[in-house]
Order: sequence, then C-alpha cells, then structure tokens
Amino acid sequence: MGSRIKDNPETTFEVYLEVTHPGTAGSDPEVRRRFPEDYIDQETLQTVPKFCFPFIVDSLSVSQVGQNFTFVLTDIESKQRFGFCRLSSGAHSCYCIISYLPWFEVFYKLLNILADYTIKGQESLWRELLESLHTLPIPDPGVPVHLSVHSFFTVPNTRELPSIPENRNLTEYFVAVDVNNMLHLYASMLYERRILICCSKLSTLTACVHGSAAMMYPMYWQHVYIPVLPQHLIDYCCAPMPYLIGVHSSLMEKVRGMTLDDVVVLNVDTNTLETPFDDLQSLPSDVVSSLKNRLKKVSTTTGDGVARAFLRTQAALFGSYRNALQIEPGEPITFSEDVFVTHRSSAMRQFLQNAIQLQLFKQFIDGRLDLLNAGEGFSDVFEDEINMGEYAGSDKNYHQWLFTVKKGGGAIFNTVRTKANPAMKTVYKFAKDHARMGIKEVKSRLKQKELAENGYSSGAGTGGTGQGAGEESNTARSPPSADGKDGGRTWDERRPITVHFGQARPPRPLVAKRPRSNVGLDSSPDQ
Repeated sequence: MGSRIKDNPETTFEVYLEVTHPGTAGSDPEVRRRFPEDYIDQETLQTVPKFCFPFIVDSLSVSQVGQNFTFVLTDIESKQRFGFCRLSSGAHSCYCIISYLPWFEVFYKLLNILADYTIKGQESLWRELLESLHTLPIPDPGVPVHLSVHSFFTVPNTRELPSIPENRNLTEYFVAVDVNNMLHLYASMLYERRILICCSKLSTLTACVHGSAAMMYPMYWQHVYIPVLPQHLIDYCCAPMPYLIGVHSSLMEKVRGMTLDDVVVLNVDTNTLETPFDDLQSLPSDVVSSLKNRLKKVSTTTGDGVARAFLRTQAALFGSYRNALQIEPGEPITFSEDVFVTHRSSAMRQFLQNAIQLQLFKQFIDGRLDLLNAGEGFSDVFEDEINMGEYAGSDKNYHQWLFTVKKGGGAIFNTVRTKANPAMKTVYKFAKDHARMGIKEVKSRLKQKELAENGYSSGAGTGGTGQGAGEESNTARSPPSADGKDGGRTWDERRPITVHFGQARPPRPLVAKRPRSNVGLDSSPDQ
C-alpha cells in the first residue's frame, strides 16, 4: 500500500538514549546513557544525537525545555524508525526512544515519566520501566497495558482515523494552521512539491509535518520525509526531488540564504504560506469547496471530523479507481489509466491526468492490485467511504459490472466457479455485496420518476440528485431504502457503528511483572 510503517516489529522499542549537548559553538552532542546497555548499532548511536538538537543551541532555545518532538530515520527497507524526544535541562539534555511503532502519545508520556525518574535520581524505577517495556510482547490495538505503578497506557489503533484531541499531531496542526493554508498545503502535497514547514516550537513543527502527511490517507508521502531537519542535513533543502521537511525557525536564516527554487514554505508561527504554484486552483473546484465547507463545520468540534473531511475528498478524487480495474478470466487484475482518466468530468480529467504520474498514486494502485490478486480484498475506511459516498456509483461501466456479477453470469462468475481463483472470489463477493446498493438506487429513481409524472414531489431524501461521479451535494443525504424512502435521516445517522469507535468492554489490562521474575507480563487478556 506504500506505507512506510513496518509490520510486526520485534520489540516495542529499539533503544533508549539520553543525549547531552555542551551548548558551545562547534561542539557535538554525546550519548550519556543508553538502554539496553549492550546496544551496539554504531550508525544509530552516531546519527541520533544530531537529530536530538535540530536547532541552534543558544539562549533562545531555553523555551524548548519540556518539548516533545519526533524525527524519522529510514531503514534499508524504506521503513520508518521514529525517534521520540523530550528536551530538558535548559535544552541541553534530550531523552530519546527509537521505535518502529508510531505510538506518539504513548512514547511522549513514557518519556515524561523517564525524565522525571532521571531528574529525581530514581534509578530502580527508571530501569524497571524500560525493562518492562522492552520485554513487552506488542499487544493488539485497544489493549490496556500496565508497566509500573506510574505507567499505564492503551495501545493505539493506527488503522483508525486520527481524532481531536486524542491525536496530538492532528490537534496541534489544526490549531496552528488555518483552513485556507491547510487546503493549500494539501494541494501542494497532491502535486508532490518541495515543501518546507518552519516553526519555533519543536512539538508543533513535527506535529504539523506528521499531521499534514496523515491527511493524504490512504496514500502515503513517497519522497524525502524529514519531520525535523538537523543542522548537518541543511543542504537537503536544495534537493531537486520532492520533499516534506520541517525546519526549526533558528535555522531558517541559513535556509533562506540558500538557492531555493520552486519551494512551498509554510511558516507556522505567522500562519502564512508562500508558493509559486496555483495547486489549489488546479484541483476540481467543487471538491475544494466541499472540503472547505466541511472543515469549517468541524472547526469547533472534537472527534475524527477533520480526518474524515480529507478522507471524503480523497474518495471524491480517487474513489473511481475501481471502475478502471481490468478483469479478464484467468488473468491477473490490472488497472487502466486511460479508463480512470477519461470517464470523469472535464475538470476532473485534467487533475487525474496529472495524478496518474504521482508516486503516491502509483504506490496506492500497486497496493490495491496486490491485495486483489492475493485474494485479500478491501477492508479499510477508504473503501467504506467510497461505498457510503457512492462517488463511483453513477459510472455506467461500474454498474454494468455489478449487474453482470449479480446475474451470476459473465467472465467473473465463471472464473470464480470454475477456477476457484481467490482474487476473483474476493472481487465477486465485493461486487455482490454492493450490487444491492445500486439496485436500490435504481428503484428509488424509478419511483421518483413515477411520482413526478403523477404530479407529486419526489422529496429530498430519495437520493436521486442526478449528480455525476465525483460530485456531492453540500448536505449529507442518506442512501435510499428498497422502497425509495429514507425516513429523513442523514448519512451519519444511518451509518453502522463500527469497531473504529472502540470496544464495548475493554479487556483486562496487561500487567508487566517486575524484571526479577524474568516474565514480561500476563499475556492472556479477557476477550
């Protein structure tokens, strides 16, 4: 799917480091303490200290004390290793945990506890916490974990849409940057520009980088990705390829003195965005208008409204990719770029012609094809959004495909029945499940026509708006029932409750025993 998150890492974290900086010009930060003590990856030990102080160390940096921020290292398999940091002691000490797990809130909380133990000299508690965490088998999402008397957390579900205020990255991003600049940054990312984000507060800086990238879901930024730039890598700002880089304000004077051509710059401190491009104007105007309206509506609310607004926009732009799937008996499923581009409106075609050249889109399509041809099918919130929004539901070819499968004939059904191809089975089940929705819509529109011909009003909730693919009304409307009625309820009122909102009864917390027992934890939570 193009994700840079590593599947099934072996441990909760790789190494914990305490790094100090003497605070004098020309001096380098040094590792003062590490856990485990036998950790010997010299490349990491030499690289991490430079990332722990990504600013000019002077009197202005004292304001960074207590700041939590994150840097990213990329391994040989292009997977991200996160460096979760906390600055203390006049910004001359940094506590850092390296992990493949994107557990931002969890590791920030643990770093605060570890820093407190260190300052108070509570060595035994410090060691107990780290040993318990390091030997902890990685629990499933939603499972509560007790590591020590002061340490409790719930394993985050990284497959859920980020919510405000639970997700710190999205919360800080949405608070710091206004809707208009969020839209411009989103458009620039869709066109894979060279993007710099600068801020004087490290926590807000890295939160804005991570938060803006998360709004691209189900796609992932595929180019240079540096949430906070250390001084020794400042030349990356002149890189000729697309990038998304966070820069502390103390380094911006040096950056501005460099040759920066065609770079989009978001200054979070002043909430201003500089761009030489018209990327936002190049997006379909109806899609932009709809996204802007949604963001303004959810600006005063909590929950996943912001993330879902961007998800719906991604579905409006790219959701019709399913209509371009080429399905032939006994052959791997493929994707037709020509079909994907030509079946949309003229405004959308212009955008999609560029989109098919993007690395983030290519990686997305490759991932979807891998799932189909492996027989795994679709099971994420993006596909759910396409189905509920019916962005591709009015496409003629798509409905013909559904109709063929529903009738039980044609190449798809025959392939499933005779060759037992697992990928085709997945497609057949997927199409069959959603054919009902198309049939209900046809019935609804027929009833509308009958009522109109007899002089009656068709009502506002029948779903027959006549909108084309990729278009959407300003108000949410519910899918019609089999008889064409919707009971006056909106989409959100009719949507099923899903596991994305958590478990009804959480399992018993996992409790890590003291290290001397040589047992990491009780790993048998209630189901």
